[in-house]
Amino acid sequence: MKRIDPRPGADRCDAGRRRFVASAAVSAFALASLVAPRARAAAADDALIEEFSPAGESLGAKRVPKVVKSEAEWRAQLSPGAYEVTREAGTERAFTGAYWNQHASGLYRCICCDTALFDSQTKFESGTGWPSFWQPIAKTNVVESVDRSFGFTRTAVSCRRCDAHLGHVFDDGPKPTGLRYCMNSAALRFVPRGGPA
Repeated sequence: MKRIDPRPGADRCDAGRRRFVASAAVSAFALASLVAPRARAAAADDALIEEFSPAGESLGAKRVPKVVKSEAEWRAQLSPGAYEVTREAGTERAFTGAYWNQHASGLYRCICCDTALFDSQTKFESGTGWPSFWQPIAKTNVVESVDRSFGFTRTAVSCRRCDAHLGHVFDDGPKPTGLRYCMNSAALRFVPRGGPA
């Protein structure tokens, strides 16, 4: 049942209020639809990375710009082998990389952007001929994705900051995680613990 307002012009006020509320709602929606894509685009242009000191101590998480370069820039920066592995998702031959038999204490950083990826304290002898780790230095520093190349499904691992392909992770590793991050030496740069980053 509609209530009647006895004041003169009350119907016009109610209609005006409804138009104002409706136009405010439409304006808010339009503004949100303009701002949201920009916020998503800005978020896509950066990455949340946990930074580490040369001693391997966490310096906390920090939002940093994603590293994006042209093919020519990557080719100028990287060796042919590192380019093939990191930018074309290649795999180096087993037992040929620089770090498969490395036992020194230190950090393994991304060859492309220098993000800390693995700590030697989690490295183990897998017998595969590739450097293997049972966990990354920080889960936030790597991205795992489905890889269906070569006719079977694997989990590819890449650097969160620059999208460099690093290798694959398998569920046949040692305790405590049961995982084997099987990485390509060509995608990594080893820095001795306490040495210059």
